[in-house]
Amino acid sequence: MFIRNAWYIAGWSDEVAGAPFGRRILDEPIVMFRDASGKVAALEDRCCHRGAPLTFGWTCPEGIQCGYHGLVYDRSGRCVLVPGDHNIPPDARVRSYPVVEQNQFIWIWMGDAALADESRIIDFPFHDDRANWPHQHTVYHIKGSYLMMVDNLMDLSHLGYVHDRTVGGTPLTHVEARQRVERNPDGVRITRWMLNSVPPPTYVKAAGFKGRVDRCQEFVFIAPSNVLQWTAAVDAGAGAYEPGHHGGGFCFRIFHGMTPETDNTCFYFWSVANNYSQHDPAATTMLFDEIARTFVEDQAIVEAQQARLDEHPERPLVNVHGDGAVIHARRVIERMIAEENPSASAAAGR
Repeated sequence: MFIRNAWYIAGWSDEVAGAPFGRRILDEPIVMFRDASGKVAALEDRCCHRGAPLTFGWTCPEGIQCGYHGLVYDRSGRCVLVPGDHNIPPDARVRSYPVVEQNQFIWIWMGDAALADESRIIDFPFHDDRANWPHQHTVYHIKGSYLMMVDNLMDLSHLGYVHDRTVGGTPLTHVEARQRVERNPDGVRITRWMLNSVPPPTYVKAAGFKGRVDRCQEFVFIAPSNVLQWTAAVDAGAGAYEPGHHGGGFCFRIFHGMTPETDNTCFYFWSVANNYSQHDPAATTMLFDEIARTFVEDQAIVEAQQARLDEHPERPLVNVHGDGAVIHARRVIERMIAEENPSASAAAGR
């Protein structure tokens, strides 16, 4: 069951250009396009005439034209043209979805349009500040639930095992990390310090560290499916353990956005922005390539997990002492689902 009254990332702004762009979100087919003014619209990807996907059509000054019989829909989903017929049926329309383009994301609201509060959209201004935070971005199709991806980002003890050749470092570094977990009704914040540690390979490549470093990581989960990450490293003893330390040395920010496609698949939108060597495009590309290697490792393990869980969904999993953030994130999501679907929740509890 999905949370529908929430903003999800439907795509990057540069994914929706001239042609209609289709994507399945919360197991519903969506078509996105830009109108004559360049504003993004999102409709049900199904013509009301004979059910043809509107992604088989093309954009036009009035909106989007079906590629089967030529019906034209405006951004509200209303049919404004039936070729050869001057009497357009009043019920000739398809569902439209609220969309907002912000910080190079296209956000979509899949639930009750009357509840689509734009102030609830996550603000990530770093995408719009290329001078200080140059970045690159992409999207992966994950053959695993968005919940598995959230779990992965909330369980940082895996870094030393899955990512030992990139951003992880040694497993012991992560096991012994100083950690603070701050829970709130809408998510959880994890802050971790790894002091006097050996810098992982990615850090050495990016910043040229010669000796040990103090590392700090901050992960903020915002329900239902987004995680903001800040990561920094400085030479050991330079103050990375101080509260609120957010600058100096090697520093980058990552946006993780998980949008459910189906129950067991999702789209993973991510970007990495660096706050060092900002005027060197090669540095931004190098960091992106290193982080991409890391996330391909995540993708492999999550997809393998999903395959095993699908084989025997009845077999329970065991939590261990380091799973506090994972458990809280899941509880927040479960609470939101229950609040949105009280009757279904009550039936499940009987």
